[in-house]
This record gives sequence, C-alpha cells and structure tokens, in this order.
Amino acid sequence: MGTITDRNIIQVDFGDDSRPKYIVVEGAVRAAIDRGDLPPGTRLPPVRDLAWKIGVTPGTVARAYSRLTDAGVLEAAVGRGTFVAEPASPAPIYREFQPLSVDSTPHMTGGDTWAVNVLSPHLPSVGQARLIRRLLAEIAEDPPSGMMHYPTFESERPAREAAAHFLASDTLGPLDPDEIALTHGGQQAISLVLQSVLTGRRPVVLLEELAYPGFRRMAEMLRADVVTVPIDEHGVIPEALAEIARPADVQILCTSPDVQNPTCTHMPLARREKLVQVARACDIQILEDDCYLMGKATLPSLRLLAPERVWHVSSIAKTITPALRLGFALAPKGRALALRRAAEYNSFGMATPLSDLATKLLVHPDLPDLMEGTRQNVMTYVAAAADLLDGYDLTWRPDVSFLWLTLPSGWRASAFCRAAEEVGVKLRAAEEYAARDANAPHAVRFAVNAGVSLASFEAAIRRLRDLLDHPPEGLGV
Repeated sequence: MGTITDRNIIQVDFGDDSRPKYIVVEGAVRAAIDRGDLPPGTRLPPVRDLAWKIGVTPGTVARAYSRLTDAGVLEAAVGRGTFVAEPASPAPIYREFQPLSVDSTPHMTGGDTWAVNVLSPHLPSVGQARLIRRLLAEIAEDPPSGMMHYPTFESERPAREAAAHFLASDTLGPLDPDEIALTHGGQQAISLVLQSVLTGRRPVVLLEELAYPGFRRMAEMLRADVVTVPIDEHGVIPEALAEIARPADVQILCTSPDVQNPTCTHMPLARREKLVQVARACDIQILEDDCYLMGKATLPSLRLLAPERVWHVSSIAKTITPALRLGFALAPKGRALALRRAAEYNSFGMATPLSDLATKLLVHPDLPDLMEGTRQNVMTYVAAAADLLDGYDLTWRPDVSFLWLTLPSGWRASAFCRAAEEVGVKLRAAEEYAARDANAPHAVRFAVNAGVSLASFEAAIRRLRDLLDHPPEGLGV
C-alpha cells in the first residue's frame, strides 16, 4: 500500500489489479477528489516524489497526471506544479490572440497546459480566424455561386484565379488558372496528381527513403508499387535515381525540394538541375510538394526548371489554417485536362461556398500581414526549441514549423517516443517516414504547437531535454 501525500489522504493499492498502474493511480486521485479529501486548489506532489513514495516509475505518475489534466480534473501551472482544478473549469488549451505588426514582439499564444502534442504543426491565430468568419458571413448572406447548383469548371474560375494570385512567385514560374485544380487539402492534391499520372497494372512510384507518409499511403491505395530512393543532406541522389529508374516501370517521383519532410533539409540548385536532367533522361514525372515553407522560396522550383513534367502541390494548412482543407494541384504544360478530369471524377468539384471563400480569402489585402504574423510567431517557438536543445544534433529552420532531432547514443526512436509520451509530449519517430522494411535512423520529428502558450511549449521541450540527458543506460533500466 503506497501513499500519495504525507497525510495519507490518498492510498494506492495495486494488489492483484490487472489494470495498468497509471490507471490505478488515476483512479485513486479521482476517488480522493470525489470524497472531498483533495479540495480545488490542492497542490499534488511532484511526479518524481510521488513515484518514489508509491514505488512506480515517474512515467506512470506523469501519465496519470496527464490524463487527469486532459479531463479537466487537474490543472498544471508552469513552474508551480499540478493542482486540483475547480469543477467544470479546465484550463484553456487554445485561444485566439490579437494580430501583430511585423515589427512588434510576437504574442505568446494559447493557454497553459502540461500535455503538449507536437505530432503536427498547430498554427497560432493572429487574426485569420476572425477574417475567415467574417468572409463566411458575407458568403452566407449573399453566396456569389448560389446554393442550388453543382460546381462547374467555369463557376470555379474566380477561385482558380485567386489561387494563381496567391501562389504567384518568380520561383514558381508563369501560372495559368486553367492548369490549377482546387483540392480538399494537400493530401487530395497528391491523390489527384497520382491518379492523373499512373497507368498500367503495376506502376512504380518513387519516394525519398525518408518521406511524408501520405505519399506512400496514397500510392498504395492506387495499387502502385512503392520504391525508395537514397537521399543525402541535399535530397534525392541523382545517380541512385537513374540506377533505380532504368529497369523499372517508374512513372513518378515524389519529392519536397524546399522543405524535405521529415529531415528539414533544402535541395540546392545544382542538385535540382541534376535531378531534372535524370528525370528527363528516364522520362519520369515529378510531384513537387511545397506545403511546408512559411517564407518565400529562394531557388527556382522544379516546376520552373522542368515545366513539361513537374506537378506542383501546395496548400494553406501550414501558412493560414489546416481547418479549411484548401489545397492546390498544378499540372505541367499540356496535362491540365488530365488533372481537371481527375478532380471532377473525384468530387464534381469543390463545394461552392468553399470556392467562394477561396475567391475572397486568397486575394484579401490583409492576408499577407496575417501570414507574416503567423510566421513570426512560429519562429519564436522554433527558436525556443533550438535554444533549449542546443548541443544535440538538431536540424531546424526559422521558416519551417517542425524540427528533426537525431537521438544520442542510448536512445532508440520508438523508446524515446514512448518515454516522451509518458511525460506529456507526443512526437513522431523516424520509422513513420521510412519504408516498412527499412532500417530507419534513430531520430524523431517534432512540430511547433503554437496552440499552447510559449511557456508550456518550452516546458515540454525541457522535458525532452531531460530525457536526452538521461538515456536508458544512465537510468539503469
């Protein structure tokens, strides 16, 4: 029988209980609160102290606290500890904050919380949510496309023109609105491109040996064989691409030259030019994924270098909001009809209220400042993580909302992710980005979660730092 407090208010009897120990601890805390023995505002013991008293690992207690915090039973005050929450008043997890000017100090976004999910980026709202609500209200009052008709290629033209305006840059090259398909997020854009390209019974799709998992999932859904290509710090190795492509029915290569996901690397111009040369020699189409860069591209896109074979994919998920599921697929010269057919056969087009919203949002004069404010806030979180993990093998960029961490000796990626989850931090192991039979590196990817306060995010990164500083060998387990 173990005690949680010196006053023996809560007793934990594991006995023959077959449930996980963290569930037993959670139940004991709940029971004491329900009895009134732990009134609101009572401070619970630190995780390590409690773990020592009841004879379990710190991770067991941390997980029990985390579940109770998520349920609103407890609340975590950064730097002060964990307390019994007031009934029906959990700590806020997310709140919108005021927009900022480019020169102002970024706001600290969101609310305080102990558990922090960094599996995928969570953008701050610097005013884009209010803008979207206002535009939706205008559309609801007087929908430009009406509310009683199927969408058509012509009815979507204003939205495609707005998308061309939004995407326009010297690095992307000339944009014809009729070569753009509006999609339900970047993932559907990938789907439409692959459906436009793949032919035959067993087409081959090439992926980087560490790549966005959505590429693999969509290729496999389309009954394609997936083959990986070696990469280095500059991206796909052209010589390896040529060697793999010659004997196989390779039809398309999926790559992310501006922001390689998950390694956060950048493909230099010489590598891009060599990659295009090999693609032409082997007659391979290229899917260029451009969903992650928050700033402006500085090098010519693959689409600009090879407009006859590059399909470009982008979205607003990492720059404005992922909630709208608004993405874009750009066809190469001469292939727009294939992309248009794929889009129409999949969904008959985008819902007219959403295309009306895209028409207004993508050309709105406030949008550039809002996107810059979002980027500045994300940069604050990225810089904080980089500072806190200084000394470890960390790859990061200020204009990208995730970081890549190569683990030190003593840690395997899967074990590190489990340990991180026990201290309230969810992140992704390198295995998620590798082929099923590959030997993935011992590395993890974690993203910026600006939906929580900077203090909460920093506290989560400090807990990761503590794990890195104390690998399993050092803990004697």
